[in-house]
Amino acid sequence: MANIKDVAKLAGLSVGTVSRVLNNRGYISQETRKKVNAAMKQLNYVPNELAKSIFRQYTKIIGVIVPFVTHPYFGKVVESLEYYASEINYKIMLCDSYFEKEKEIEYFKMLKGNKVDGIILGSRNMDISEAIKDNLPLVTIDRILGDNIPCISSDNYKGGMLATEHLIKKGCKKIALISGSPSLHLMANQRSIAYVDTCKKNGIEPIVVSTNEDQFTAMTYYNEIHTLFKSHPDIDGIFASSDIIAAQVIQVAAEAGLKIPDDTSIARLTTPQLTTIHQPIEQISKYALELIINEIKGEIVPMRTVLPIKLVERGSA
Repeated sequence: MANIKDVAKLAGLSVGTVSRVLNNRGYISQETRKKVNAAMKQLNYVPNELAKSIFRQYTKIIGVIVPFVTHPYFGKVVESLEYYASEINYKIMLCDSYFEKEKEIEYFKMLKGNKVDGIILGSRNMDISEAIKDNLPLVTIDRILGDNIPCISSDNYKGGMLATEHLIKKGCKKIALISGSPSLHLMANQRSIAYVDTCKKNGIEPIVVSTNEDQFTAMTYYNEIHTLFKSHPDIDGIFASSDIIAAQVIQVAAEAGLKIPDDTSIARLTTPQLTTIHQPIEQISKYALELIINEIKGEIVPMRTVLPIKLVERGSA
C-alpha cells in the first residue's frame, strides 16, 4: 500500500511539501498541487482523514470584503453569500472598505487574524502580496488579481454587446455609453469594449462618458449626464453600465423634458422597468462560495469562471 513517502518520491517533492498540500497549510502553488494529485491518483493513495483532521482547525467562517455594501450589486452579492453560507453551516464576516485601499489591507489582516477559513474579495484596488504570501484561500468576484487566484464574473463583453445591439435594433442611431472609471481595471470594462466594437461594426460613432473613481456609488453623475444631453441633443439611445447611472439618466432626462422611451431609449446592466442585461448575481455568489470551500479542502479549482447573462426587455426601450 502506497504511503506519503511514495507520493513525494513520484511527485519529485519533499514529504513536508506533500503534507502541506494534503493539509492545505502554507504557500502551495497550483503546479505543486497538480503534481501531488497526479502522484496520488497514479498510486491510488488515499490520505488518512483522521490524521489530516488533527492539523485542521476550521472556524467555519468566510471573510467577505466589498467596496460598498450599499451598492445594489454588492448588496445582492452579500445577501446571497450569507444565504448560501448558512445552508452549509458557515458564517460570513463582512467588511465594507468604502473603497479605501488602506481599509481593505487592514481588513484582510484582521480576517487573517480571526482565522477565517478563506476570503471572498469584491475589492477593486487591493495589494494582494499578503494573500499570496500567506496562501489564505481566496476567490475574487469581477476582479482578476493574479494568475493563481480564482475569479468569477458574468460575461461582461456579451452584456455590452447585447445592450448595444438591442438599442440599434430599436432604431437608435446615436448611442452613448455612460460607464464607471476605466482606471479601475475591472472586468466590467469589457462592457465598454463591447459597446465600442458593436457601434463600429454597425457604422455608429461611439460616444463614451466615463466617470471617476469617487463616483462609484454616489448619485453624482448629474453634471456628466447633463453635459451629454447638452452636447448631443439628438442622442436617442443610452447604455448605462449600472443601476445608479441609469437612475440619474432618468432624472436628468425628465428635467430636460425627454420621455423614455419616446425620445431616448435606455439599456443597462441590471432595474425594474428598464431594459436590462441581467447578471446572475445569486449564481455568482453561490459559485464563489463553492470555489472557496473547495480551496479550503485543498482541491484544485478553475482560475477563471464566466457565467452567462441574458437580455430582459422592458418598457424603457
